Amino acid sequence: MKSLYCSLPFLLVVVCSLSIWVNASANSHENFLDCLSSYHPQESSSISKVVYTETNSSYSEILESSIQNYRFFTTNTPKPLVIVTPLNISHVQATIHCSKKHGLQIRIRSGGHDFEGLSYVSQVPFVVIDLVHFRSIDVDVENEEAWIQSGAITGEVYYRINERSTNLTFPGAVGHTVGIGGFISGGGYGLLFRKYGLAADNVIDAMFVDASGRVLDRKLMGEDLFWAIRGGGGGSFGIVLSWKVKLVHVPSTVTVAAVRRTLEQNATQLFHRWQYVAPNLPNDVYSVVSISTTNSTENGERTVVATFVSVFQGGANELIPLMQERFPELGLVREDYIELTWIESILLLTGLTNQTSEVLLDRSYKNFFLSPSFKGKSDYMRKPMPEIVIQGLWSRLLEDEARISTLNIIAYGGKMDEIPETETAFPHRKGTLYKISYYVGWQEEDNSNPQRYISWIRKVYKYMGPFVSKYPREAYLNYRDLDIGRNNNEGKASYKQASVWGRKYFKENFDRLTYVKAKIDPENFFRHEQSIPPRFH
Repeated sequence: MKSLYCSLPFLLVVVCSLSIWVNASANSHENFLDCLSSYHPQESSSISKVVYTETNSSYSEILESSIQNYRFFTTNTPKPLVIVTPLNISHVQATIHCSKKHGLQIRIRSGGHDFEGLSYVSQVPFVVIDLVHFRSIDVDVENEEAWIQSGAITGEVYYRINERSTNLTFPGAVGHTVGIGGFISGGGYGLLFRKYGLAADNVIDAMFVDASGRVLDRKLMGEDLFWAIRGGGGGSFGIVLSWKVKLVHVPSTVTVAAVRRTLEQNATQLFHRWQYVAPNLPNDVYSVVSISTTNSTENGERTVVATFVSVFQGGANELIPLMQERFPELGLVREDYIELTWIESILLLTGLTNQTSEVLLDRSYKNFFLSPSFKGKSDYMRKPMPEIVIQGLWSRLLEDEARISTLNIIAYGGKMDEIPETETAFPHRKGTLYKISYYVGWQEEDNSNPQRYISWIRKVYKYMGPFVSKYPREAYLNYRDLDIGRNNNEGKASYKQASVWGRKYFKENFDRLTYVKAKIDPENFFRHEQSIPPRFH
């Protein structure tokens, strides 16, 4: 009867295939759970406490706990067969072993900020390793170092270091719920990157588990793999459980200057000028322009507004004359400058000014920037945009689909010009003027049909093509974008196929990454839609 049913044409074939897939998944799922219990029989009771299936009452809560893009939290989104929240390394080793044995893919989640949801979504049967319990932070003030586990969020890192010293920190993300594991794996820029480089530039050791379950530190893994995990992305080589990082100095006073300018207040001309000024500011200055739309106070119609923000590691008495000399056109006045501590500046820039610093410890805090559902893209600029190009960009921001959209434009230069492209796997260094983050969001009720918004951002990206970096058109891995190329749903791709997206993220470093992959994970166990494929000499 089964063979007759499966021979029926059209939709019934699809239904049949799906039912076979579901049955296979169910079998793999049960076998996987049995395997976990028997991997270390003496630990079977402890691992059972951190394993969640859809029949478990806590499953949905744990799955949703760090989903940061509700575009990937719909009834049609594939869900993991099992979520494991390991308490120790043996739990991680058991999950890897049993996933391999029973043909399940692994997705690794630290903070859940992957723009395409790849840390908790797959099109094939899969298991999520959620590192929520791997978040210890061991601060060594005397040696200005710290061991940070991958499941810690940036806010926890800032808070724990600040507890020990208000003049030390780590060059982490602006967003306080960003997970350290994914952040460092993709390079990781933040308020201090023009002074100290990326998060990945400040890593001095790591604790790593490979596809065979071996636990490797920097000495055991070798310099090739240590190079690759700093900027080469998560989910390709193995699982980094913790990072040893250098701490960096921050002054007792940090100054933030912020001012908004609409089109009617010369936003176009000011942004055009910013392109020449910001990349050449001293290393102590982080400079960003956030561009969105608002209702004009003059006629009530929508207009473009540019918010110019500078974060200076020092007092206003130093920043004020600097900005008057370098960017007098912006028209900053004394009231536009705010002096704060380092930790207060983080709260201000993440919209948490009414909160105490303890909010940084709250990993469940949903501070959706504009919308809970979004699509993002990125570009790197090596030449300033002419005013006419800027005006064309503004006109697209005024379209209906862009009502919940923003462009964040982050100045490069400083320390980033001093670090060679091949120092780590992250290549976007000397010659980069600034990075553009494109973002479009929509309300949850539009999740069933977000295509009009996604089409809009693709149209903007296409418009920008002639004016951005070329050969390749560079992109930032931590603003993951499957539009620029992808492996198949199984996570497999030829070297040529993966090069399409790989060179945009990694430029010439892509080749070295494929050779490292072949050495550490030749069977390509760790894989996803944009994982590094193995390439053999």
